[in-house]
Amino acid sequence: MDNGGDEVAWRFGAKNPAMASASVKGVRALQGQVNACVDKSDPRPLVPLGTGDPSPFACFRTAAAAEEAVIAAITAAKHNGYPASAGVPEACSAVAAYLSRYLPYELSPDDIVITAGCNHGIEIMMAVLASPGANVLVPRPGYPLYEARAALSGVELRHYNLLPEKGWDVDIEGVESLADENTVAMVIVNPNNPCGNVYSKEHLAKIAETARKLGIMVISDEIYDHFTFGSTPFVPMGVFGDIAPVVTLGGISKRWLVPGWRLGWLAVTDPKGFLRKKMIFESIIAYRGVSVNPAAIVQGAIPQIIANTDEAFFTNAMNIMREAAEICYQKLEGIDCITCPHKPEGSMFVMVKLETAYLEGINDDIDFCTKLAKEESVVLCPGSALEMRNWLRVTFAVDPPLLEDGLDRLKSFCLRHAKAKTNTKQATPREV
Repeated sequence: MDNGGDEVAWRFGAKNPAMASASVKGVRALQGQVNACVDKSDPRPLVPLGTGDPSPFACFRTAAAAEEAVIAAITAAKHNGYPASAGVPEACSAVAAYLSRYLPYELSPDDIVITAGCNHGIEIMMAVLASPGANVLVPRPGYPLYEARAALSGVELRHYNLLPEKGWDVDIEGVESLADENTVAMVIVNPNNPCGNVYSKEHLAKIAETARKLGIMVISDEIYDHFTFGSTPFVPMGVFGDIAPVVTLGGISKRWLVPGWRLGWLAVTDPKGFLRKKMIFESIIAYRGVSVNPAAIVQGAIPQIIANTDEAFFTNAMNIMREAAEICYQKLEGIDCITCPHKPEGSMFVMVKLETAYLEGINDDIDFCTKLAKEESVVLCPGSALEMRNWLRVTFAVDPPLLEDGLDRLKSFCLRHAKAKTNTKQATPREV
């Protein structure tokens, strides 16, 4: 009998190269590094401006109708078993009807696949598109989970730029120059995380025409659908599904302020049926059959969540978010070492340029964020996590008084680390 096991040649423990590659591409590792720098002895409240989760704050509590719908789904005892691969039929029908309100044509329940949040939809699409040599065009800055999921699936990603000087619009010419015969899709995020912009209907039409010209589909990440508070209204990319096929990713996480409920959807907005002819939808269903099921309870609640949530809830939430965005923009404008190229109009975020030349002893955005966390208990997301060195992502999905306090601490930090004789902002080239 072997008591020690030291002589055994254990065969487990080898690192999966794909997992190692994926882990360094996510935002959570770098965000965790920043969070770890917070001084736990600081008596001031932590100001979490790095991650967009408003749910801890009472002013952003979800609709009572949504809570009641989940309770009703539990007590009905009809959703305790395994749901169908595409999702609970009633949930698919409710989502199809919800999305169809804003489209020039009706979606069928058969066009909908229920997912465990929008992130699950990203996983599905990266897996489905992982044919040998395939590449997908994604925005920079963008949402890092696309990077991680592509690495796990073996999909090549090519980054097109969003243009801060043009309100973070897509660099259409850049998209065309990146594409080749192996390009299968382009991703857009609208309303945009991390930039806070909302694409106009005219710009979306240009994106659709470009996709048609290239012969590719558009994956439209609309987890922030209708989450707007500026002058540009939200228009779903599916409006242009007759120009180029669109797979829309969405969910209740943001609009209903419940990211932890993990309920999303994938919608094929393709009235001419190209995605079905190419077996893309069939592949989506096949992958869904071997991946995780979203909680059946929340699926069962979706019809009532959608039907019973009063418009006043959304209006109130956007009024608070508008106030928070205005506070964020005005406070950031008053900090010499930070430049905000575009006032946020949607989502929960804004991207700002960090001018390190104004600061003493600050090497880059990561150094800035870690020292800020330690000295002021304010947490930001370094732009390097989004492939934007010396930029910062700031969320304003925080109770407004705490947001003001955190941004005041940010300004104090910048003044304390400021170099002498730096009184005015100077434009510097964008670093990508």
